[in-house]
Amino acid sequence: MASAESTLLKGEPFEDPATLPSRNASAYKPLHTFALPKGADKHYQQQFADMYFLRLAQLKKAVMQKAHDAWDDFELAGDRAKYVERVLDVRQGELCWVVGTVYMEMTLKPNVLDDISKEHWIAAPPPRQTYVNPSGFDEMMLEDESGRLRVVGDSLNSHYVTGCILAALGTEQADGSFQVIATQYADLPRQPERWEAENSAPTAGKKSKAKREKSGRLAFVSGLNITGTEDDDLALDLLMEYLTGEAAGLPDQTSASTISRLVVAGNSLSHATPILSREDFNTRKSAKKHYGYDASSYNASPVEKLDSLLSQILPTLPITLLPGETDPANVALPQQPLHPALFPLCRAYVNPPAKSNESLEGLDFVTNPWDAVVEGWKILGTGGQTVDDLLKYVEDVESLEVMEMMLRWRSIAPTAPDTLWCYPFQEDDPLILKECPHIYFAGNREKFESRTIEGPDGQQVLLLGLPQFSETGQLVLVDMETLEIEVVELSVVHPKSS
Repeated sequence: MASAESTLLKGEPFEDPATLPSRNASAYKPLHTFALPKGADKHYQQQFADMYFLRLAQLKKAVMQKAHDAWDDFELAGDRAKYVERVLDVRQGELCWVVGTVYMEMTLKPNVLDDISKEHWIAAPPPRQTYVNPSGFDEMMLEDESGRLRVVGDSLNSHYVTGCILAALGTEQADGSFQVIATQYADLPRQPERWEAENSAPTAGKKSKAKREKSGRLAFVSGLNITGTEDDDLALDLLMEYLTGEAAGLPDQTSASTISRLVVAGNSLSHATPILSREDFNTRKSAKKHYGYDASSYNASPVEKLDSLLSQILPTLPITLLPGETDPANVALPQQPLHPALFPLCRAYVNPPAKSNESLEGLDFVTNPWDAVVEGWKILGTGGQTVDDLLKYVEDVESLEVMEMMLRWRSIAPTAPDTLWCYPFQEDDPLILKECPHIYFAGNREKFESRTIEGPDGQQVLLLGLPQFSETGQLVLVDMETLEIEVVELSVVHPKSS
């Protein structure tokens, strides 16, 4: 017999139901760090090589300071280490250190010239599982405006990748290589205090001290991978019902009511329409005798289901939507926001351009990567492409280790533009980390992972590897007061057949 304490049996017939707790709006301010210029101001005539020199110029001072602190009093066999300004100015047998940009010479890396020769129009390079050559012929270089220097040594771990800025201590050998005995990198930059950012509280009046003590929770979900088929329906319905408080009983509804915002971290759709090669395009065109756009080749079901899902959640919960690798956004980083025209059902919840999408409510289309100040905490995150690409350079390394190294190198996309497509920045590179975040997440991981790392000046960063919802049924909740984590798994238990 059911217990009298069962939630569904409480109360008398025709009695008014218990009042469910309401959500509190969170302090939310997107920073728009990765927004690209509009119209004619956005062009691609610049040289990508300038990005490496820009990155070196912006990070060299921090790396040099770390190297000075570590090596100014360092001696080896009576020889004191000294700083050499250019990599080509090192002298054989002289103990010195230099600062430059790492370049990995790897035979398995994709070559953009090969793609052009195949006459693919603008499709991304073919995916590869790893760039590491099993024969061990990969080489590491250190370069600056003067040239390149081949670096070798047992002290070089295999975790350095193209694009990170490094100081190397050692001596030049007879064969011209630089024997490295120690390395230094910039490490975590300054981390702002909570609530330090101006106007990080709600637009309509800042939170009082009393209200700040009641911060809600931030929900993260990634990799919905909506296909548009009936296979999506059950999982998406469970997600919607949990977030809106329609699932289960009062305890679960109370828990869901503490969620103040949902962040959707990339790959909401299963796959983007592939870009055909010139040969395939001509074959299809001649077969159909059709000119211009072929509407019959477009499947709107995935986008329609995503639009429907978001429109059902938005009346009760604001949403931040990041694009991902498989979503209909530009391929090159930083990916720009998904176009609101794709979501007609959500139109009433999209903030007008005049408000710059900084309202506490509604649907906020943001870039990938994305950063914001939420409840006073600085949050930085990506859809996961930066982590996926960097993992191809290294072996036996977990995603969280890669994320930690990117923060310590102060570059959230070090392999761009070498093997990761990106916009050719010239004057300022937003992919360089200027302030240390409090939370750093990457979407579309195989499993959930989390770790807190510490910096040399007491910085603390919560790293989150967000699992693919389509594979795990998991969403991640972070308490915005304590930064405690809860993983919620939504799944259906099928009865065993007798």
